[in-house]
Amino acid sequence: MTRVGIGIIGAGNISTQYLENLTKFADVEVRFVADVLLDRAAAQAAEYGVGASGSVEELLARDDISIVINLTIPAAHAEVDQQIIDAGKHVWSEKPIATDHESAAAVLASAASKGLRVATAPDTVLGAGIQTALRAIARGDIGEPLTATTLFHVPGPEAWHPNPDFLFAEGAGPLFDMGPYYVTTLVHAFGTASRVQAVSSKSLDRRTIASGPRAGETFPVEVPTHHAALIEFAGGQSAQSTFSFQHALPRMGFVEINGTLGTISLPDPNTFEGSSQLWRYGQEEPETLEAIGSTWGRGTGVVELARAIAEDRPERASGAVALHVLDVLLGIRDAAASGSAVDITSTVDRVPPLPEDFDPSAAVLTA
Repeated sequence: MTRVGIGIIGAGNISTQYLENLTKFADVEVRFVADVLLDRAAAQAAEYGVGASGSVEELLARDDISIVINLTIPAAHAEVDQQIIDAGKHVWSEKPIATDHESAAAVLASAASKGLRVATAPDTVLGAGIQTALRAIARGDIGEPLTATTLFHVPGPEAWHPNPDFLFAEGAGPLFDMGPYYVTTLVHAFGTASRVQAVSSKSLDRRTIASGPRAGETFPVEVPTHHAALIEFAGGQSAQSTFSFQHALPRMGFVEINGTLGTISLPDPNTFEGSSQLWRYGQEEPETLEAIGSTWGRGTGVVELARAIAEDRPERASGAVALHVLDVLLGIRDAAASGSAVDITSTVDRVPPLPEDFDPSAAVLTA
């Protein structure tokens, strides 16, 4: 089997992380980079040895591209995903899959009607760090999982991002920008979420860009910059989660899952590596679970998708999981706005952990 052809739409900051890894993976080949700014697409293609660049229309017309990676802004995800599907290609989308349930569901239905796949970031959940913890939970190291606590607290991305406006616009904020990492991990650990309650706040109506060519420029904050949520799961588990861009004391990457026999502290779900700490009742010190598996980084899920298509099995970072995670995030938003609990009506199958020897860089399809 030949290498799977990959196209990328969106040559912004995040494309560098994808290109850095995908151009080193044996089973896939990046063949085109597209962007509305043609010069930016050309620069990224040249930097990473990709043979062609240009417009979205040019990319979608290529017959040698099977999977298209959508790295556009969140508000454009569903529209661009649909363009990719209409061109007869599979989709890997950055998170979130869409900014509303209806658009996301329509994308998945359209893909299914054409026999195409939609998979979605974050693929950090497929990294060795989180996967090692999920395997520990699956084999019963903490007994029956019962509760979880997650925290993401930072001052805000305007401190480092040169163009942070979109992170404070509708469809973003800490809930939709960082929430997918944490909620996806919880869904992989617990399965279907059934109900949410939440509160929210916004500390500032305008923020100031601190770095880059726009330093000193202010922009409006359109969404809450703090959400605190209680998530209930169909299996009886629960999680307390906070997502905040208004904490002077940064505290991020905190995911702790408690069970009948112990507690496991997971690594940062926005990374692909990191050890876990396993605490058991009756023991004074935790056991360190070193990460076992791949720590390659972004693009891992694209390879897992390509192999799933070839092997005719479900992909792990599926659109179904992404839709369910989106429903949880929308539920948190709506619960905070209304002051009432919101039921989550979508469901998702439990996702099995990856085998320890999974390696996105290996030649599996091309062996």
